[in-house]
Amino acid sequence: MSISSENSARHEVEETLHTVLYPGTEIMTDVGHIHFKHGTSHQVLVPQPSDDPSDPLNWSPLWKGLSMGGMAISSFTCLFSPLSVAPQVPYYMAEFKASLPDVINFIGITILVLGFSNIIWVPFSRAFGRRPMLTAATLVTIASNIWRAKANTYNSFLGACILSGIGAGPGETLGPILIADVMFLHERGLYVGLYSWAAWSGVIIGPVVAGITAERYGWRAFWWVCTALSCFSLVYQLLFLPETKWPRRHAAIAHGHLPEISTNSAPSNTSGEKIETTQIENQNPASLSQEERAIATEIVVKLSGKPNKRQFQLWSPLDKEEPIIASIILPFKLFAFPIIQWSSFVFSWCASCFLIINITQSQAFAGPPWNFSPAAVGYTNFAVFVGALISLVTAGPFSDWVSMRATKRNKGIREPEMRLIALVPYACCTLIGSLIMALGYQRGWSWEAVVIGGYTLLGIQLAAVSAISTTYAVDSYKSVAGEFLVSATINKNLWAYGLTKFLNVWIEDVGYVGPIMMNTGICLFFISLAIPLAFFGKRMRGWTKDSFVHQVK
Repeated sequence: MSISSENSARHEVEETLHTVLYPGTEIMTDVGHIHFKHGTSHQVLVPQPSDDPSDPLNWSPLWKGLSMGGMAISSFTCLFSPLSVAPQVPYYMAEFKASLPDVINFIGITILVLGFSNIIWVPFSRAFGRRPMLTAATLVTIASNIWRAKANTYNSFLGACILSGIGAGPGETLGPILIADVMFLHERGLYVGLYSWAAWSGVIIGPVVAGITAERYGWRAFWWVCTALSCFSLVYQLLFLPETKWPRRHAAIAHGHLPEISTNSAPSNTSGEKIETTQIENQNPASLSQEERAIATEIVVKLSGKPNKRQFQLWSPLDKEEPIIASIILPFKLFAFPIIQWSSFVFSWCASCFLIINITQSQAFAGPPWNFSPAAVGYTNFAVFVGALISLVTAGPFSDWVSMRATKRNKGIREPEMRLIALVPYACCTLIGSLIMALGYQRGWSWEAVVIGGYTLLGIQLAAVSAISTTYAVDSYKSVAGEFLVSATINKNLWAYGLTKFLNVWIEDVGYVGPIMMNTGICLFFISLAIPLAFFGKRMRGWTKDSFVHQVK
């Protein structure tokens, strides 16, 4: 459909429903004589898929599942190794004759480089495609793991950490880009939850494996394990993760009356995509309920497409419509967007709650009253993993359900702000989990209370709050999903680098409660800003409705 036709249809909807359709506001129902393509579950498909079966939106459930599986595996393996140093701290201190702050610097420098690496990776994905970007990043990760396994000096290992940070960047940004390319609006909450869980699971499980491997086979063996995982990820990407970048599409909206086609017929369009127009035969239209009449006029699309050979190429030609310099500058322009900034800060400080666990667990549990071994310290991360797993099965589906309920009450019009109410239970997890951890450390509570109670609750909030805030930003500014996370990771990793420099020393001076609860207070402050956003977020989107970001491919 042409841009003028789309704008005309949008204006008709606004007139019919007496509402303003700012970018991010989506129509989830047919309106008057305007009919959208629906899925087989009678859900309006947003964005509307094209007629090309190679369009990632038209891929069959099998190929979409393989793509999302590749997204999860890649996010997990990219982030598995960078922050896994914590349980191995005593080994590095002995190997390189370094102090605790010097070894913690391995974590800090990796975090810092990781945050800024996406300034290059995301424009790379715009110019050359998602698949070449991910392949290159995985090769860098493999090289860094081999380097770490063979490093014999402090400076050599530090150099490998820098390379590791470069390779790990796409683990934090690629997920939402692929989800926006392949999945529809009503599915985003679930799959952003999957991305968040996979990414954080890599960060969480890495230290567990690091501690066990170092204790049994030596610290170098862990980096060979990381190498093997990254090689597996590379093979999966090459076989099952095709290119998902697709030219910017306009909504396909059908006007006027639909032809009388029975549900038994399934005509195909020119590309072979099956389309059905559901009709209830032998019924007097006047006798049908409003819901039955709506279902009877739906354009139902059965998604059965698949990638073409071009989408499996190792390298894509440069997209001349995506200037690399402009793409590099774009994330910094997004700092002026209030919704992007809020999502970035929430993402950053939820992550910092876990980073505090990562930085303090050896300092706390290796000494009295617990006297844990490095492997035992690593095992404590299983509690964070269980918490993240709980968020996987609750946060995405819960926020999608909340949004759908609110959409039905709003006459089929969905606003991104509708999912923000889902943050409430997870904000409570942030507060309670941090309190248990801080007081447990300080007062020497049983490890069960600190780990099973505090760590698990923080694992829940870690994946859930970041997933909901990320989905809100993607819903509001889908065309810059990757650039939003560049902004978020820069915020997160600058703060995280600072924590690695001062947190352990501050804790030695004043104890655990003050530093940990300071970070928690900042996190809860940013989460609480969801309250004004729930009321005024749409108005803020209106401020940017004519922005260039909505024209980005």
